[in-house]
Amino acid sequence: MLADYLIRHEPYYHPVGDEVALFAAACAARLPMILKGPTGCGKTRFLEHMAWRLRRPLVTIACHEDMSAPDLVGRWLLDAGGTVWHDGPLTRAVRHGALCYLDEVVEARSDTLVAIHPLTDARRMLPLERSGEVVPAHPDFLLVVSYNPGYQALQKDLKESTKQRFGALAFTYPEPDAEAAIVAHESGVDEICARRLVRVGAASRALVAEGLTEGASTRMLIHAGRLIAGGIGFASACALAVATPLTDDPALRDALAAAVAAQVP
Repeated sequence: MLADYLIRHEPYYHPVGDEVALFAAACAARLPMILKGPTGCGKTRFLEHMAWRLRRPLVTIACHEDMSAPDLVGRWLLDAGGTVWHDGPLTRAVRHGALCYLDEVVEARSDTLVAIHPLTDARRMLPLERSGEVVPAHPDFLLVVSYNPGYQALQKDLKESTKQRFGALAFTYPEPDAEAAIVAHESGVDEICARRLVRVGAASRALVAEGLTEGASTRMLIHAGRLIAGGIGFASACALAVATPLTDDPALRDALAAAVAAQVP
């Protein structure tokens, strides 16, 4: 079964709107869901929290361009007794009633994603072409996918015919007060330091208009906070966890350093 995929302890999540109630309603209606938003804004943590809240196992699959349909649904393998069918992670979730999370779904090949279509309409079934079995979805099964619209080139976007099979929740970075509360809780720094980190994050996001690909995520601010809580200086922590990972451009690096310096106590 999927006991190992149950989340035993409540993952911290700071709601920023009605997303908890909306997802719970979608789950009750068995409506497949898209979570979309920038990197590190809390999509995965939100789903972990909802899996805990709904008491559902959570099977997470990190999508990539080399992932094939058998990687999702399963394959025949040789063992001591001969050739045996082994379910893939998607099939296990379908059989036993888990939330199945395809993280960064647009990184998967389009021919691989065809396998999910029968699960996202009224059929709610998974045909296993290689074994000849058709697996009906457990009543508690729900498919959830995520992606970052800001990074997706046209050729890597989801097809409209796929998008229309899902409901969707759009995520962004929290408002400053909420983001500071998250950074403080997750990193262990005090509220004053968390607010300084959030201001650094806001300054980095403003630099997107100047050529930065994407500003600092809440995750990056938490990383910086953990370094600070461990005894690293504010400027050094921000350089290590925020400025240096974000860009190699000297002008943008200087602009980030100036934003950090403005927040140094």
